Amino acid sequence: MQTRVRSASLPVAQPAAAGEGTVFPVLGAISFSHLLNDLIQSLILAIYPMLKEGFDLSFAQVGLITLTYQCTASLLQPMVGMVTDRRPMPYSLPVGMAFTLSGLLLLSVAPTFPILLLAAGLVGTGSSVFHPESSRVARMASGGKLGLAQSLFQVGGNVGAAMGPLLAAWVIVPNGRGHTAWFSLAALLAMAVLLRVSRWYGQRHRADRKAAARFDVDPGLSRKQVVASIAILCVLIFSKYFYMASLSSYYTFYLIEKFGLSVQSAQAHLFVFLASVAAGSFLGGPIGDRIGRKYVIWFSILGVAPFTLLLPHVGLAWTGVLSVVIGLILSSAFSAILVYAQELVPGRVGLISGLFFGGAFGMGGIGAAVLGRVADSHGMDFVYHLCAYLPLLGAVAMFLPNLDRRRRAAA
Repeated sequence: MQTRVRSASLPVAQPAAAGEGTVFPVLGAISFSHLLNDLIQSLILAIYPMLKEGFDLSFAQVGLITLTYQCTASLLQPMVGMVTDRRPMPYSLPVGMAFTLSGLLLLSVAPTFPILLLAAGLVGTGSSVFHPESSRVARMASGGKLGLAQSLFQVGGNVGAAMGPLLAAWVIVPNGRGHTAWFSLAALLAMAVLLRVSRWYGQRHRADRKAAARFDVDPGLSRKQVVASIAILCVLIFSKYFYMASLSSYYTFYLIEKFGLSVQSAQAHLFVFLASVAAGSFLGGPIGDRIGRKYVIWFSILGVAPFTLLLPHVGLAWTGVLSVVIGLILSSAFSAILVYAQELVPGRVGLISGLFFGGAFGMGGIGAAVLGRVADSHGMDFVYHLCAYLPLLGAVAMFLPNLDRRRRAAA
């Protein structure tokens, strides 16, 4: 069946029911907003060396910044999802971006470490409002291509996360932390785009709820099976995001400490890694649509283990190569995990999106804090030797039920 693309004018775009076509203008707008949102968020990670030096922070305090940001981003998301499952709030999207804007401006002028934590918390709060409803919009506009839609949404965020360190190296590092405020223009642009998305969502959500029901097929599992499957997915989220925290939060420090790179050169390497994460995040959804999400989840977590185990033992050139391979493979898991979880619990898109986006942020924050303490006491090289074994937890994916097989059997 040919996929029909709707008009590029968001306010008049029609809702996408299963089989009616994918609303690519809406997916493009929500993905672009995700790019801007995560670009702003990644600035915090990118200027860690500057913050560490400027505020004379320990690695544990650096981890505490991430923990503050990630916890506000994670703890609120399931609550936002539960509320919006019952009562959709289309205009919460630009409101969430306003929190991010205020946190960004505060970050540029924060005089003390506690104010710095408050700024990180405001950025995390904006993220907690943005992600559950944005994921719902992506599903509404999917036209039944659920994995593709979530991947398009996710890749925007990962591209933004990759751009943040590069822009920080060009704009903030040479000119000072005050230049962070220039990125408020990105937040204002995102608010303008999200106002249009919200208008489309607000006009169409009743019809889209009926259309979405066509995607929400009962997998025929018992409550115990569903709970066990969610628990397995949470273990996989722990494995993925604890390891990702070692790279996203401490990769620049690792390169500086082990290979003597400059801050700007280390940030360029971080950009390359995050760009590979963006590419990998796009692949997981469409491949899951085609061959089954369980296989994508299994391969993307467990399959990366040989490369993570090798990473601490190689030189700079191979470190760059292996980080790209790790980013490509490991990042392909999230879209598949999210859609798989949504299929496990039909009709609770907001709750599941909030739970898993929030879980991802929470594991990243806890991982950053824990690994920061380990780095303070044992060194950054030890952190990478320790984290190398985390992807082996991907073996538990073999216990996930094959939802695609069950659906075909039922048909």
